[in-house]
Amino acid sequence: MFDSPLSASAYDVLGVDPDATAEEIKRAFRLRLRQTHPDAGGDAGAFIQVQRAWELIGTAEARVAYDRGHGFATASSTETSEQDWSVWRAPTARADSRPKARAYGHPGGWRRERFLTLMREWAGHGVEVPDPYDPALVRSAPLEIRRLLADALAEEATAATVSDLGMGFTVWHDVAAGPGAGEKLDHVILSPSGLYGVMSEDFAELARFRRGEIIGRNVDGLAPVATLLARMRAIARAAKVRFGGAIIVLPDDDLDQAVTPLGKVRGVPVVVVRRSALSMVLRQGVPGARDIGGNELFDVRTRLQQTVRFV
Repeated sequence: MFDSPLSASAYDVLGVDPDATAEEIKRAFRLRLRQTHPDAGGDAGAFIQVQRAWELIGTAEARVAYDRGHGFATASSTETSEQDWSVWRAPTARADSRPKARAYGHPGGWRRERFLTLMREWAGHGVEVPDPYDPALVRSAPLEIRRLLADALAEEATAATVSDLGMGFTVWHDVAAGPGAGEKLDHVILSPSGLYGVMSEDFAELARFRRGEIIGRNVDGLAPVATLLARMRAIARAAKVRFGGAIIVLPDDDLDQAVTPLGKVRGVPVVVVRRSALSMVLRQGVPGARDIGGNELFDVRTRLQQTVRFV
């Protein structure tokens, strides 16, 4: 949770200043534990965050590493910190000779471009910002800007996972699903188990559900399930294909179990999965999803190739 652009810092979670003493941090940790403990009526997600915050800044060694990687260190101590900020940048290509999934489009591309545009407007007044991915700068940016970066990173992480599944899979990233700017489906994945619409999200909090929808403080009325299904329908009509299921991918820390089935929503099976469980779900299939195979698989791939547009 603390590696997300939407996350509160470990200091914020414990309610202390970044220059607090070790003793002040320890006292704050004990207080927050009592306040958030589920047995005392506290929130389980907040209780977990408090424990994680202590792991990150509770010892001198851990705190130095955390400060360096999250923009709290002094100038003299950040001279060699570039490698610690890799989480804020696009993943580098890996040397791997294994066959990859067929992939089209640029995962996270639209949101990264939008993030850079808004960051220049907000922090640079329309001119280039020396390092738009500086952790301290990102942390101080408005929610809209931080959300764009969080979602771009989530899309890139999903793309990396799908890529490793092999040539039996085909994926289209950043697929246009309407006339509006940013009206897109993050991923369309054609697999031996079915055709899926996939949305990659990062809410930096433990997901909660109500009536087949994801809710929470950082969800902020976005209705991700309804949005995903609406965009799948638009693509299905344009390409004359049928999706077998819908998948929302969250960071592992944001979901209390590997796979959370939401049942059928508007006739489509929907699951919310941890990122680490995505490969398993795509290989085995979404429960209740319509199977696809043989000639239909090739027909669906051809229809999508002829129809898909990218944002």
